[in-house]
Amino acid sequence: MGGAAPAAVGTGRAAQKPAQPFLLGLIGSPIMSSAAPAMHEAAADALGLSAHYRLIDTPGADQSKLKAMLEGVRLLGFSGVNVTFPYKEAVVPLLDALSPTAAAIGTVNTVVARDGKLTGHNTDSTGFAAAFEAVLGSPGERPIALIGAGGVGRAIAFALAELGARALHIFDSDSARPDVLASRLGTRIAVRVCRNVAQALDGAGGVVNGTPIGMLPNRDSPMPPELLHAGLFVADAVYTPLWTPLLQAARAKGCRVMTGRELCIYQAADAFRLFTGFEGSVERIGTAFDAVIAKRNEPR
Repeated sequence: MGGAAPAAVGTGRAAQKPAQPFLLGLIGSPIMSSAAPAMHEAAADALGLSAHYRLIDTPGADQSKLKAMLEGVRLLGFSGVNVTFPYKEAVVPLLDALSPTAAAIGTVNTVVARDGKLTGHNTDSTGFAAAFEAVLGSPGERPIALIGAGGVGRAIAFALAELGARALHIFDSDSARPDVLASRLGTRIAVRVCRNVAQALDGAGGVVNGTPIGMLPNRDSPMPPELLHAGLFVADAVYTPLWTPLLQAARAKGCRVMTGRELCIYQAADAFRLFTGFEGSVERIGTAFDAVIAKRNEPR
């Protein structure tokens, strides 16, 4: 049981299309405005494949309910599901196996179902690394301030270490989280746990927001604009809206910026490859994402 076995990874139109559509989904809450269905179905369509992506919006699920949902993924023919807030950590002990990256990070956002086995991956990390390289290039020699050490923040920290960043200055309003993240990172990268945002930005060459601050309907910023200056790059994991208060302030100060668009697109491309065995077009995934955002912004 479990998802259909994928064909060999390749590019272009699939030479051997599966007989059945790929059944995919997203577990989390609230998720009804997610761009994931459009992105994955567009990636499949561009390859001459078929995919059905379902939103499984389940607020307040305990471990028993999560386990039941994952059993459904295992038994009902899913090729896999994405997992988002608030379940990225909660699903970890319920899976059969973890990729090395997911095991190190301790969070999962992609679960592949194959031959009755559920394997957890973290494409937030690989997606952020690809997005950062595409938009901002090298992380540079100076430390990077990371605001937020929860699920997304953890993934971003590992991505920055993989990209060769020299050091992280980590701040989280939950004072226990940075220590946990520092422990997980081990010797991958030098870490300084900071008492506040100003300390995290001291001497930094860039800053990444790994918190939901700024996500609609919230209109706050994780840091006061007076801490920003033109010598910084500023990246935000939030993509609703694309131009968060943080990024608007950063752009006004002349900072190089990266919106949450690229993280969303590249993590989806990585997840699609894991689910199906085919390389999805980043361009087509991006076009589908943009269409969802444009429709969301239409006057009502």
